[in-house]
Order: sequence, then C-alpha cells, then structure tokens
Amino acid sequence: MCGIVGAVAKRNVVDILVEGLRRLEYRGYDSCGFALLTETGLKRARTTARVSDLAEQGKQMSGNLGIAHTRWATHGRPDTVNAHPHFSGDLIGLVHNGIIENYEILRDELKAAGYEFVSQTDTEVIAHLIHQTYTQMSQRDLPQAVRAVLPRLHGAYAIAVIAKDAPGILVGARAGSPLVVAFGKDENFLASDALAVAEHAQSMTYLEEGDVAVLTVDGVKVTNAAGVAQERPKKEVPAQIAAVDLGPYQHYMQKEIFEQPRAIGDTVGHIEKIEPQVFGATNADLNKIDSILMLACGTSYYAACTAKYWLEDIAGIATQVEIASEYRYRKTVPNPNALVVVVSQSGETADTLAALRHAQSLGHAETLAVCNVATSAMVRETKYRFLTHAGTEIGVASTKAFTTQLVGLYLMTLMLAKHRGKLSDAAERDNLNRLRHLPAAINAALALEPQIIAWSEAFAKCENALFLGRGLHYPIALEGALKLKEISYIHAEAYPAGELKHGPLALVTEQMPVVTVAPNDALLEKLKSNMQEVKARGGKLYVFADSDTAIVASEGIHVIRMPEHYGDLSPILHTIPLQLLAYHTACARGTDVDKPRNLAKSVTVE
Repeated sequence: MCGIVGAVAKRNVVDILVEGLRRLEYRGYDSCGFALLTETGLKRARTTARVSDLAEQGKQMSGNLGIAHTRWATHGRPDTVNAHPHFSGDLIGLVHNGIIENYEILRDELKAAGYEFVSQTDTEVIAHLIHQTYTQMSQRDLPQAVRAVLPRLHGAYAIAVIAKDAPGILVGARAGSPLVVAFGKDENFLASDALAVAEHAQSMTYLEEGDVAVLTVDGVKVTNAAGVAQERPKKEVPAQIAAVDLGPYQHYMQKEIFEQPRAIGDTVGHIEKIEPQVFGATNADLNKIDSILMLACGTSYYAACTAKYWLEDIAGIATQVEIASEYRYRKTVPNPNALVVVVSQSGETADTLAALRHAQSLGHAETLAVCNVATSAMVRETKYRFLTHAGTEIGVASTKAFTTQLVGLYLMTLMLAKHRGKLSDAAERDNLNRLRHLPAAINAALALEPQIIAWSEAFAKCENALFLGRGLHYPIALEGALKLKEISYIHAEAYPAGELKHGPLALVTEQMPVVTVAPNDALLEKLKSNMQEVKARGGKLYVFADSDTAIVASEGIHVIRMPEHYGDLSPILHTIPLQLLAYHTACARGTDVDKPRNLAKSVTVE
C-alpha cells in the first residue's frame, strides 16, 4: 500500500514532505517522489532509491504547496518514469494510492483525445482526466474538476492534486483507500496515515468514503462527491498514534484486512538472508531434525495445513499437522528428532500450549513458536521462535495474523530447504524479492473490494455456503469458510473439490453459493471439471480465478479475477478476497463483526 503526504503552508514544505515519506516508507519503497508549486511552476523530484536520496534532491528546492508519494509498484515497473507524482502537461500534479480498474478504457479514450502517456501506471489516467476537465471550464475550479472526474474512476483510490494556476490549494479525495487531514497553525496536511504529519499537527480528521477535501493555509473544507459540505469531527493528535485507533474504518477487522501489506512488510523487512538465526537456531540445531510436527487451532491450524504442502514440496521434509485440542488426548508415536512447531496469534491459546507441553513431556525437545506476541507463554516455552510483527489485532476473526503466519512458515520452509541443499543462492534471492513485493500484490487484491461487495449482497441472503479448493489452496478454502461462519453466522464448510462426488454434491442447489479458489496451478483443469459438476446441477459458482485461467463468467458462474498468479505464495494472495467476502457479507447481515457471538480473540480456556 503506497503512502501519500501533502502540505500547504506559509513555509517551505519540502522537509515536511520528505519526513512524512520517511515515516510512511514501510508502505512501499520501489520509488518515491514529491512535487512543489514554485515561483516558476510545478517542479518535482523522483527516485527509485530510498527517501534519503530524495531529501538530497530537495535541498535545492522550495515551495509552500506540495504533494509526495512512496510507492509499491502495481501498474508498471518500479522505475523513475512510473514513480509518482505524475504530471499532465505542466499544469496538473497528482499522487495516488489504489488501483483504477477501468484505466485501460480511460487511457484509450484520452489517447484518442490527443493525450500522450509516458508511464505504464493507472495513475497517469487520473491526471489527464483532471487536466481535460479543468482546461475545458470557462472558469477554472480545481476542486470542481476533481469532483467531476471521480465518478469515472472504478476501483479504490486516495489522491492528492495540485495545479500550476491554483496557488495555495491542495485537493484530496478518497474512495476505498484511507486519507487523513491534519490541521496545523497556518498550515494543513494530507496523509495516508496520521503518523506522517503528526508532529506538525494540532488536530486531525479522517476523511470518509467519497469525501473531497480542499486545503488552504486558512482552513479545510470537506464536501461529498456532489459538492455538498460535510462536517467531520476533529480529533487530538496523541503523542504516539495508537495502533488500536479505528481511523477511517468501520470495524477493526476491516482495518486489519487493509493493514496486511504493512504487516507483511514489517515481518520480512528485516530479513536480508534466509538462515537459522532468523529463528534463533543454528545449523547444528537443524542437523538433528528429520521431520516436522505442527500443532495449532482454528485459523492458525489452516496456516499450518498450508505449510505442510510447502514443507514437503519445497524442503522435502515429512510433515504432520495436528489439531492441538485433539493431539494430547490420543496416543502418538513420538519422534525426538521431529521439530515441533506451534502456531498462534496470541501465544496464549490454551489448547496449543497444552499440546506443546504434552509434546515436551513425550521427549520433543526441538520446539519452535510462530507467534505475534513476543512476551507470550508460547514464545517463552519454546526453544526457537519467529515473531510475525502483525501488530495488535483486535478483531476476533484473524486476518493479518493469519497471513503473517503464512509468511513466517514459508520462511521456515525456505530455511529448511536451504539447509537440506534444496535451495540455491539464486532461488533464495528470488524468494526474498517475491516476499518483499508481496505487499504490492496484496494491495492489488484489496482493490477487488468493490466487486466483492456486490457479491456479498447475494451471500447475505443465504444460510449455507460451500467452499472448494484443491492442493495447496484447499486450506485457504477452509479458512474462507471459517471466516464466513465466524462473523456472518452463515453455515459454511469447505471441501477438497475432488471430493464433491463423495457427498457434498448432494447439498448443491440454486440457494447455496459455491465459492471456488481457482489459481493457475497444476490442478486447474481438474478443478474446472469439478466446477462443471456443480454447474450441471444448478449450483451457482463464485470463482476467484487467476487472470490466465481462461475461466469466464457465464450463466451460473460469477468470476472475479485475481491481479496475478504468485506461485508458491498464491495462497496468501487468495486469502485476501475471502476475508473481504466474509467481512462485507457480515456487514450486510448486520452482525457484530469485531465481536461475533460466543467467540473471543484469545482462547485461554480449554
């Protein structure tokens, strides 16, 4: 998820913009840049290096009005040409978070009208559209031009806009992506996160969906898309921005879904090399290990089930996954050379802790915790550990904790593969690069939200749902079903798609939606056959398909296309739309999303 900073002041804003980008750099660092309105017009600085390089460029520049951006590449390569801000002529400067789904149609239209495109981004389309509208006005009005363009943008966006002939005016707008207004003394600010400008602000307000904000040194005016004035409450800026602040979101679960690019970035950001030390181990420790035993409950169990596929396929190590609440109540055959891996968000899950202690009592000395809380009992009681850096998760239905667990387990897989001679240096570098770019891919998946909201309206009327997946993505189907039942109270279950004929097909009717996870992998053709079995019996399929699967929407088959196929990490990407589907279905049914009935966040009783 990219980062935006904007400022209008009576002083030079370069340092404000640069420092704001530095604080938001965790959101993306493929490139960064800023634009200023100077005495000679719009000027900008851009780089594919870090913000520190941008600061050097900014030392020779000055302006009282500016916008800035730090990027994770989605449309177009991570190079300077694609870096924000984007200009339209020498008149309009713009930065953008999100994805414009209909940008290709709009680009063709603008090309026909004579506009030249220099980047591969969807963002440049917005700049040209605003330029077109703005220059056609008999009396140029930048806020009105922005409002006029917004209905043409399909997808998610947060934008900040300046114009050469509109000195002292900064325009911001949002739909689907957060945007904060911060108020200072004779200066005002825009940002993706209040953290970016907190030190300069006296108060702040979160823009709501569809808001357009016009900032000057004298104040801020907020309207809706139609231009009707809106009142938005101001909040004090705390000394430290609280991690539990809801911000612009309706629920903590929604906030935490959208925090996943940040959470994953934090989880992998400090890792330069895949080695045992990342887990607090040594190569000598790994020499003892000949198999894996994983113990977990609920969502964490599905993370472990996904990891089983990775561990056996990539690392070539035998792996067993046990439901923690069942494991200690049956006789097992302990293997002292097995690595026992416990997976938990809180590190305090009673069943998992009890299972860990039971395993230790059987002679399992090699133990590892994948956990989000450094001070938890599970971390204290295991020999090795990996902290997921998801941050505080308040919503009962786990989201960012799950995807960061998957990242941690994938890193564990790579570590074991490397130790066993199954991961080359080149493959190590490639995997680390893909992990670092994963936040960008997730951001693109988050942009599917408007399409998923449309689906949720149909789901909200149902009382049952079936989820299908195959191979590596079967546990993701299980997780999708769990999310739906947890917060919407719709009965949902998941099956391996190949098992349809062995029972679940009897449940299929027109009233029961069938959600299908359809990546472009080795099992795709088998999965397509399973889908036809559902269609032939009148079932309604809702398919999350990779773009190159050749699965098309037709009678009884609804399709949402994923932004890309992400190889071994595809399960993480496919998790995102399933989370959004559950969330918006629950919202449509009016349930208490963050506090579903009968459930608690950390299950500390058996």
